Order: sequence, then structure tokens, then C-alpha cells
Amino acid sequence: MEYRILGKTGLKISRFGFGGIPIQRIDASGTKKLLNKLMDMGVNYIDTARGYTVSESYIGEALAGIRDRFILATKSTSLTKDAMAKDIEISLNNLKTDYIDLYQLHNPNMKGLKTILSEGGALEALIEAKNDGKIGHIGLTCHSLEVFEKALELDFVETIMFPYNIVETQGTELIKKCAEKNIGFIDMKPLAGGAIENPKLALRFITANENVSVIIPGMAEVEEAEINYEAINDNSPLTEEELNGINLIKKELGTNFCRRCNYCAPCAVGINIPGVFLFEGYLSRYGLEDWARSRYETLPVKASECISCGVCESRCPYNLPIREMMAKASSEFDK
Repeated sequence: MEYRILGKTGLKISRFGFGGIPIQRIDASGTKKLLNKLMDMGVNYIDTARGYTVSESYIGEALAGIRDRFILATKSTSLTKDAMAKDIEISLNNLKTDYIDLYQLHNPNMKGLKTILSEGGALEALIEAKNDGKIGHIGLTCHSLEVFEKALELDFVETIMFPYNIVETQGTELIKKCAEKNIGFIDMKPLAGGAIENPKLALRFITANENVSVIIPGMAEVEEAEINYEAINDNSPLTEEELNGINLIKKELGTNFCRRCNYCAPCAVGINIPGVFLFEGYLSRYGLEDWARSRYETLPVKASECISCGVCESRCPYNLPIREMMAKASSEFDK
């Protein structure tokens, strides 16, 4: 396993980390099995969040007896001091620990960041928790280039998390600035939220960028961990065949696709927006028509029921034309 120093935190972490979103699909015992496997592989970095429902608590149970083997990171969307202080205590309780190595501001927009930095803002709670020994370091996650750029100017920011993958390279120059400023860069969405179906190629592309400190693919199964381990630890140059594969993925996906971050939710009429786009992708990109249609039929509210209110578009960090995309999905499925 390759290890890196996570910027000015000074933490020595594995370049292959664990993204804790998908364990919402399994249970505590499955999480324990997965973490034990990752520990055997030499993975020592765990990322979760207050917003990932049971993720913190499952990880907390799984860490019993092995907490000291991992660098533990979580995050909160809270903007005010009181709300953040409360979330830090909940995280400590859920994770069954008295110390969290990295606590991150979770995807604030520019308005939210202003609140965080103001009097009575969340930063005050983070600094107090750091002074009290409850957290070790402070980071920030975002989907917006504007927020990323601003975060690079903030002295308290020790790490930045941002999407970077074959089809999302808009942050490349800012990732380079992270390295120049000794800010650890944590790569989320390495498979573009599941849109890239070749994990080995996706992860090989990212490891070729030396400015990426740690890659955190989401995992729920041991088999996924094994595939990711092999890819991230293969430091050989990309072959011509792999480069051709990367170009093909770029051509097929482009930029107008759903990353399933779920920030668009809730839909006013109850449409599972990421679910619709997931099945539409299998239908249009991967030729799995029968499977895609059968899965789409399980959705209780169909794309045709969209009322075009546009609220989802105001929430989407990627500025996707969701109403237009929903109409296209409806034309394909609701025949």
C-alpha cells in the first residue's frame, strides 16, 4: 500500500481510502467484515458523514477494538456554531470514539460559507472542538469550483474534497494549487457517482495524478475493495489501450449526467430523480434495455409525473437541466 502525508495535517494515510456512503445498503456486521478486509490491505483512511444515515453508527460498531488502526474523517452540513457543536457530539457518539481525526464542512455554497465564517458560525464550534481535543483537523468538501477556489484562501482549511474522475476534470488546476499550498486533496466521486462502470480504469486514471492525496471510492462489498485495491496499487504507466478506453468513456458520458449526489431531493411530487437517470443510463449507454425497463417499473412515481417546477435544478450543484433530462427519460420509458 502506498501512503501519503495528507497536506498540512501531517497525517500519514493510505492513498486508497474508504468512502462510507454505500454501507447504508448493508448492515453493521457487513461493515465490520469490510473494514477488517480493508485493514488487512493496509487501508487506514475512512470517510463518512452525519448525513449518511446509518453510516457513522455502522462504522462506529465496526471499529470496536481497531479504532487506532484508522484515520477517521466525517463531516456536517451545519452552518451555525450551535448546530455544528451538536453534530460533532453526535458523530463522536455514533463513531464510539473520543477523537475524530478530520472534521469537514460538508458542501457549503458561497452563502453558507459566509455564515460559517461569521460570528456564531460553524467554524467557531470546529475551532473549539479542536482546542478541546475532540477533533484533530478541519477540512471542507464541495462540488462548486467557486467554493473550491475560496477554500484555498482560508487558512484553517487543511484538506479539500472535490469530485475528480475521467469525465470531471474541471478541478485539475485547483487540485494542483492544493499541492502547492500543502492542502491535502481528497478525491470523491472517482467513478462519477457510479456512471463509470470500469472501476479499474477509473482509478488508474486518478492515481496518475500525483496531486491527489487519497482516493475514496464508495464500497459496500469485499469484492469491490479487492478490485479497487488492485487498481490503486498499480503504478505502471497507462497503456495505449487504457488511454483509448478513457477517451471512449469521455465521449460516451460527456458532462451532462447525474452523479447521484441526491442534492436535488426531495422532489415535489416524489420522483426518485437519481433513480430515473440511473435506469435511463443503463438503457441508453449500456444496452441493458430489459433490465433497465424492469427496474424503472419498480419506481412508484414515474418521470412522466414531473410538474416542471424547477426546484430540483436550483439545488443541483452541477447545474443539470433536470427538467429537460426528465422529459427525455419519460419519452424513453413511458411509452
